[in-house]
Amino acid sequence: MSRQDGRPRHQQIAADLRALIMSGDLSGKLPTTHELMERYGVGSPTVQRAIQVLKDEGFAEGRRGSGVYATRRVPIDTAAYIPAEGGYTYRLLDVVEVVPPVAVTEAFALQSQQTAILRHRLMTLDGVPVELSWSYYPLSIAAGTALAERKRIKGGAAALLAGLGRAPGRYDEVTSARLPTTAELELLELPDDVPVLRQFRVLFDEGGQPVEATVMIKGAHRYEERVSGLI
Repeated sequence: MSRQDGRPRHQQIAADLRALIMSGDLSGKLPTTHELMERYGVGSPTVQRAIQVLKDEGFAEGRRGSGVYATRRVPIDTAAYIPAEGGYTYRLLDVVEVVPPVAVTEAFALQSQQTAILRHRLMTLDGVPVELSWSYYPLSIAAGTALAERKRIKGGAAALLAGLGRAPGRYDEVTSARLPTTAELELLELPDDVPVLRQFRVLFDEGGQPVEATVMIKGAHRYEERVSGLI
């Protein structure tokens, strides 16, 4: 038996238009409400709800007296994080010693209930929240350093680690997608029904020892992943 799309009709229409906008096949002024009603066989309220979804996600914008237009979007590269440039900044939400999640415990090869330092941050771009992050550091590295203090780190964590002789030399990363928790939805100011990207990144020093493990949560509507290589 084939899978049936059980989503509300306005979400189906928004998904169709979103795909066309992302592919470049729909640009400039969107079809009128009447045209979309005829195309999808629905009433005006359903079309208006679909358009509002696209507006909330940044795929469309209304222009008074002119209509609704596809937005020229510049998605953020999932690998990009340059807080000192381009309008990026972050707010430190917490710094605390905690028992980390299992994935971090395993990455650091910690014993059960062994603690680590957590630095929890909210990153913004031009004032808009775009990423939540939880960065963990082994106590053997972070204790007694600025990593364990509730304040910004001059030059950033990577520079501090380098000063400790533990400069990151490589990283492993896993990216997945899921629906946001309530806290994530509220802090990132996400539109309804938008999934998040979850990146789990472990940094290793030049000797191969893990020095940082970070969970990053990002609204999927703002990001894209760019990859190139040889075949």
